[in-house]
Amino acid sequence: MQAPADQDFPPSQTPLKQDSKPSGSKDYLPAHVRTSNGCVPACSSFLLACLLAFSLQILLFSPITPGTLELPRASSASSLPTNNQLQRVNKLGEGFAKNPEDVCVNKEGIIYTATRDGWIKRLHRNGSLENWKMTNSDTLLGITITKEGEGDLIVCDSEKGLLSVSEDGVTVLASHVNGSKIKFADDVIEAWDGSLYFSVASTKFGLHNWYLDVLEAKPHGQLLKYDPSSGETSILLDDLGFANGVALSRDQDYLVVCETWRFRCLKYWLKGETKGKTEIFVENLPGGPDNINLAPDGSFWIALLQLASNGLEFVHTSKASKHLIATFPRLVELVNGVYRKAAVVNVAADGKIIRKFDDPNGKVMTFVTSAFEFEDHLYLGSLNSNFVGKLPLKDA
Repeated sequence: MQAPADQDFPPSQTPLKQDSKPSGSKDYLPAHVRTSNGCVPACSSFLLACLLAFSLQILLFSPITPGTLELPRASSASSLPTNNQLQRVNKLGEGFAKNPEDVCVNKEGIIYTATRDGWIKRLHRNGSLENWKMTNSDTLLGITITKEGEGDLIVCDSEKGLLSVSEDGVTVLASHVNGSKIKFADDVIEAWDGSLYFSVASTKFGLHNWYLDVLEAKPHGQLLKYDPSSGETSILLDDLGFANGVALSRDQDYLVVCETWRFRCLKYWLKGETKGKTEIFVENLPGGPDNINLAPDGSFWIALLQLASNGLEFVHTSKASKHLIATFPRLVELVNGVYRKAAVVNVAADGKIIRKFDDPNGKVMTFVTSAFEFEDHLYLGSLNSNFVGKLPLKDA
């Protein structure tokens, strides 16, 4: 019997409409489920597009075009036992010297250093401290005393070039070479004839982003010569791996220049049949060589930098990782290992390592950049301290 059209059916007996489908049908899943399923491919596409855009951002705007860097292998130097000798330093001028990158001592025992606040500072034998000359620069690096030793200094300013600093004031000696601005003057030494030999760490990067040169691992360094008689500056060596410290041999027949991220120092001959030729002085050092200074016995003191943080050495073999890190300054700080320890080595004139001093965990000193021997003491500069370190060598 057919029910009248207007008859109400109990809910349990309500007939299905003609377009109704079984409850398991896909089209009749709850609305939020259908929306969620449709979102999956859309979200995946969005994330993929973001990842692609992020990768292009890194590749297109990365400040480096990296190569790979070979870190030093195990050597006789790395087999020397680690010690705590640099934790024994006396802190000279603590709180007075802000990040003194280099130090030198004149014949009267007065210590000179250039600091981040623009001052050339003097520490006298009696313990008094002096702001000697203001240079109005926070990019002062290597310094050396002129051969007269009366207090005149030659200073490397990574932005201005090569400076002469005396009681009369500050003079720029060299700011250009071959028509190009000297971008990153690093260290300097004066020869007997008054010639000045100095390094340019990088022609591409500057002091405030120097680690990008390490990450890029392509040679942008130079060794230059300034002739005081003519006022001319010339290029002696090019394509160096972050040219850093420079020092003359005791007889001044050759010059040693450090290549920081190549973990070696080169010998450049100034006299004899080999004049103008280059050979390796010492290589495979257990750290990147920074400044180098001649010792009274004819050996050399070299400050070493830990260029890679422990556990992150792989970064230097991966171009993709380098691109990523170079784009984000915080990651650069993470990979850079210079703030974690300190080390200096004493190298004989034949290139053999004699001894090594450490602060293996950075308890007292890190980022030591120079070591200068005077009267049986080692004076230490650092880009991460507020003092000049003084280490007695007789007990070391």
